[in-house]
Amino acid sequence: MTRTRALLAEAGLIVLAALDAVFNQPTAYWDIGVVVLAVGALLFHRRWPVPVFVLTLPALVLVGSVVATLFALYAVAVRYSHRVLLVACGLVAAVGYVFPGLEFSYSRTDMVLTVIYATMTAAAPIFFGRLVHAQRELALRLADIRAAREHERVLDAQAILAAERNQLAREMHDVVSHQVSLIAVQAGAMGVSTRDPELKAAADNVRKLSVDTLDELRHMVNLLRASGSHTTGLTPQPTLSDLDRLVAGSGIETTMTGAAPEGIDTAVQRTIYRTIQEALTNVRKHAPGSTATVDISHDDTDLTVTVTNTPPTRPTLALPSAHHGLVGIRERAALLGGTVRATPTSDGGFRLELRLPRTNGRR
Repeated sequence: MTRTRALLAEAGLIVLAALDAVFNQPTAYWDIGVVVLAVGALLFHRRWPVPVFVLTLPALVLVGSVVATLFALYAVAVRYSHRVLLVACGLVAAVGYVFPGLEFSYSRTDMVLTVIYATMTAAAPIFFGRLVHAQRELALRLADIRAAREHERVLDAQAILAAERNQLAREMHDVVSHQVSLIAVQAGAMGVSTRDPELKAAADNVRKLSVDTLDELRHMVNLLRASGSHTTGLTPQPTLSDLDRLVAGSGIETTMTGAAPEGIDTAVQRTIYRTIQEALTNVRKHAPGSTATVDISHDDTDLTVTVTNTPPTRPTLALPSAHHGLVGIRERAALLGGTVRATPTSDGGFRLELRLPRTNGRR
């Protein structure tokens, strides 16, 4: 619809230019020729605006046909942004407007007014053309901005969905699988300890259903994590047996004391591993040259992991950090009913303490 209106407006201007040429009453053959050339050239103002402008100048000078030249000048201003070109075309149009009247005896005042009027007449289509050009550029920029915002909105929605899927997958894998594992283990123990055939068959059936449920649950977790990221499967999850390799590869002089109780769930082991990993990573980033102590202790109610480091002995580099690691281990601990505390020590070091209830670690 907008393009149709633009074409109709341009057609109207071409008709107006033809009427303007007729009203100037060209009589000589060359006058009629330059008028026809000027009006005909306007048909190509979109493709070749500058040559069209040049072809309208003879009609302006010889006949005084102004509309064709102004229309061509507007087309030049819409297409080009070069100031020198626009000023030059404007000056040529103004001189061409004044030239037909030079043969008359004007007074100085009339001459000044004519020059001012010619300058304003030539400047008007240039300014209007630049306005139209700016409007079109603004429309394109707004369209780009809308497209960029829509793209950002889609990315944000995908990121939120991926975060929710990962959180759901973590909860299913770390919490639900833990409970189902307990059911399977207890059902297996019941089937071994009982002599009642019916009870043994029921226990075996419960164990089989629990194992099948675990398989289905792992498949669902795979699907959730694959749809929420570029990976297609679960990577091997670390356990307490990987702690020695973690400490050895940390590049930090670390002393380990204590031990975790036997038989704790893999979700608890992962949480302990990730907590120690995050603590050693922070020591390496924020306390270069320091030493660390990892202590794992437990009693009847709680399992506690404490990572303490000494003050740095080398200059600390200001590395960027969004504290996402601490947030992640706090979330892991909360899923198991535990807490995480991170506090500086009195000697300038730092202490990270993970406390988990033993009820989540027993089999």
